[in-house]
Amino acid sequence: MGRGYQLTALAAICAGAMGLSSGVLAAERTHQITTDDFFTIGNMGNVQLSPDGKHALWLESRWDKELDKAQKDLWLIDTKSRKTNRLTFTNESESSPQWSPDGSAIYYLVKQSREDNKAPYNGKAQVFRINLGSTEAVPVTKEAEGVKQFQLSQDGKSLYFLTNKTTTDKDIWAKVRAKHGAPKYGHGKVTTNPLYKLDLDHYQQSLVLDDDKVVWNFSVNQDASQIARITTQDNELVNLEGWSNIEVFNTQSQQNKVLEDSAWREQAPSPYGWLLGLAWHEDNQRLAFRIDFDGHPGKLFVVKPKDDKAKLIQVKTEGDVTFNSSDIHWRPGSDELCYRGYDHARVKLFCSEIDNQGQGDTRTVLAGDLVMGSYSFTHNGKKLAFSHNGLDHFSDLFIADAASKKAKYKRLTNINPQVDSWILPEISIVKWTAPDGSQVEGILDLPAGYKKSDGPLPLIVQIHGGPTSATPYALQHRSYGRSTFTANGWALLSPNYRGSTGYGDKFLTDLVGQEHEIEVADIMAGVDHLIKQGIADGDKMAVMGWSNGGYLTNALISTTNRFKAASSGAGVFDQRLQWMLEDTPGHVINFMQGLPWEKPEAYTHGSSLTHADKIKTPTLIHIGENDQRVPLGHAQGLYRALKHYLNVPVELVVYPGEGHGLSKYQHRQAKMDWDKLWFEHYVLGKQMDEAK
Repeated sequence: MGRGYQLTALAAICAGAMGLSSGVLAAERTHQITTDDFFTIGNMGNVQLSPDGKHALWLESRWDKELDKAQKDLWLIDTKSRKTNRLTFTNESESSPQWSPDGSAIYYLVKQSREDNKAPYNGKAQVFRINLGSTEAVPVTKEAEGVKQFQLSQDGKSLYFLTNKTTTDKDIWAKVRAKHGAPKYGHGKVTTNPLYKLDLDHYQQSLVLDDDKVVWNFSVNQDASQIARITTQDNELVNLEGWSNIEVFNTQSQQNKVLEDSAWREQAPSPYGWLLGLAWHEDNQRLAFRIDFDGHPGKLFVVKPKDDKAKLIQVKTEGDVTFNSSDIHWRPGSDELCYRGYDHARVKLFCSEIDNQGQGDTRTVLAGDLVMGSYSFTHNGKKLAFSHNGLDHFSDLFIADAASKKAKYKRLTNINPQVDSWILPEISIVKWTAPDGSQVEGILDLPAGYKKSDGPLPLIVQIHGGPTSATPYALQHRSYGRSTFTANGWALLSPNYRGSTGYGDKFLTDLVGQEHEIEVADIMAGVDHLIKQGIADGDKMAVMGWSNGGYLTNALISTTNRFKAASSGAGVFDQRLQWMLEDTPGHVINFMQGLPWEKPEAYTHGSSLTHADKIKTPTLIHIGENDQRVPLGHAQGLYRALKHYLNVPVELVVYPGEGHGLSKYQHRQAKMDWDKLWFEHYVLGKQMDEAK
């Protein structure tokens, strides 16, 4: 396996030797960051604290050059001794780890293959179990079509799981499609998800529910009397948004109830939201769930599915906080519903008191400049484990008292000890005023030891995607190797422009109907602020981004010629094409405020294609060959315009087999090398034989 696994073994030794507290004793920082360092970084996710709090586990992702991909493995730590063990050693990534309720075993999903290709070793995801104190993985399921999702029952005696089944539409054209099976059809076959229950004592399996629905998520309450599901009728053409329902199945009456959805459809700012996150309270009655929208604040609701008279409770954030992610949890032993939220480039954990009448007090569980990842509680709700990405470290495991109003957190791991010798960028939050008077901020990375007296620096504007997202106040080298730029003398600005999360509802929704305009002005005002401050050299600037960051790169270079180079990754070029081809067309409908035939002027103005005649900036274009979110045609259209009609220096880099992100080692390496050389040549004036 790759070198990353050796680093984690070293991290375990370091953790025991140093007795990690809130920080790590840093080694002398002598190492300048390179693109190769990107591939040594481990990332932590899916943190799960054992029911008694004595252990915690997580999924650790590391790049493996031989496998040409990032690989996830399960790791375990004793929270008292801090002894760390790696549990899995396959060439496939583990996922969805869960503790058994008594803490004696760990269950998870993984795909494994053997020559006979028989389940559970048929290359399809199956549930495996590792007993605490062992590293032997025992298969639990052996489904021919694999397992999509699973959940253990509260007593640990049963395992509920979704599998996959191909269902054929029974319309008037079904026979014709069946007769001519060679072509591919827009619809007609759907992969649905029956729900099964496996008795773990006798390994007897029974069907719980099969109603030909696509199930995106499910949750069984503690007494197994109700099962909530997020469902759609199909998984073709459109991905979840606007078409999903919450259904609750009563296991006693065998009745299925679809929750009335007017609160998050007709009464919502957009009907194109997508449901996510399901969490039952331990009273077996209250169900919490989330819904997110492109361009609008997400929402959190609590409902009693059995009680038609009980009111739907909407949980609201305080201040400028925006809901973040699907991992909502009721804190055990309490009526607190907990969730992560963006708050001015931080990601914090909040808990709100919920009773039958509505929402009570909301508290910030932990103070400070946190960028919190996944989290979990002990069975009594008194302890909390979570991952956190700081200014001088990547994601690591922390533990804290969950019930205290003045809780302090303690660091348990250092999974990237090599970072302690890196010369890190100086990261700060910079603020400026937009042309319309709005206050905007961003994350500024500067070379270590930089002083204004050193003079202005060449500037890279790196733009986050979404746009309903934000760049966090944290060390972010994993974002396509951004720290290599500061290591080579660049300043790097990541603006949290209008439409970003964590700055209040108005700041978020201001972008709706104003794409390709208001956020462009926000970004350029930030650039001018850095030039005025003497930090950025206005004659040496580049811009880059991925997804919506790629769209905004296209928007900027079709609005201004001030950038000497651009790197556009997976960026929309034409809004009409995007509505026609992407898997989430509600994104376009929301921001354009209607369908293409309803808002033709908005689609025209919001497309860089319309303004392409203004582009003079040498542009590097990156795209995954199989990108469903921003299809290849956008990159091809931009390339055609620049190469064949506008005579602008351009390079199109298409990554075979890739989707909306780059999953292969060699592709990540290629992107970072291309960006570095492109910027050095067109911004710094280096000849290709001088660039390294």
